[in-house]
Amino acid sequence: MSLVVQANHITKYYGESKALSDFSLSIEEGQCFALLGKNGAGKTTFVKSLLNLVSYEQGDLKLFGKEVTDKESREQVSYLPEKFNFYPYYSLKGVCEFYGKMKGLSGDELKNQVGLALERLSLNGLENKKVKDCSKGQLQRVGLASMLVGDSKLLILDEPHSGLDPIGIKDVQQLILDLQKEGKTIFINSHGLDSVEKVCDHIAIIDHGEGKVQGHLKTLIGSSTLLDYFYEKVQK
Repeated sequence: MSLVVQANHITKYYGESKALSDFSLSIEEGQCFALLGKNGAGKTTFVKSLLNLVSYEQGDLKLFGKEVTDKESREQVSYLPEKFNFYPYYSLKGVCEFYGKMKGLSGDELKNQVGLALERLSLNGLENKKVKDCSKGQLQRVGLASMLVGDSKLLILDEPHSGLDPIGIKDVQQLILDLQKEGKTIFINSHGLDSVEKVCDHIAIIDHGEGKVQGHLKTLIGSSTLLDYFYEKVQK
């Protein structure tokens, strides 16, 4: 399998504070991968570095074999931030169309992909609802739907279950499993260990900017739970 994400010895400072310290990580094509850590561990900084939203001082960081400073490296990437929001006067269909057009879609192809994405997130029938009138859960669903438009190969999800009720969480878990079966590579940044354990096959743990462990989930935790394993690794 080819590497979709390759990070080697990344170091990032905010002033005199070290956010990432010699951090390395690799994600293979087709994996559902979770980066786990406490608040302030460096997860979001890594994702922002991966998307070239912040620079880093040392190391080498690539997407699909290209340096992240090369805009072509992100052509097959969709990203959902933890708190998705959009212009309040847009309809849910309009949000998805906006992102589809950014990815070069138009005409029937755009219409069909938007319709399918809204349906997969149980938003069919709400196409014309305005963003300003949506609940937090509906906003999260339309954010996820917008990621599906354009058929990106790598989906980066920052706390994908944020704002969702138990039914929504279950729906998104199934969506993630389905997308992996369709050949997508999924990178989840999350505190939701129960959900991660249900959908991810590989994990890495970061603490104070340093990588603690990376590998196949079941191989790492054995007969333990992910919560107990995580607690053990970040307490040492």
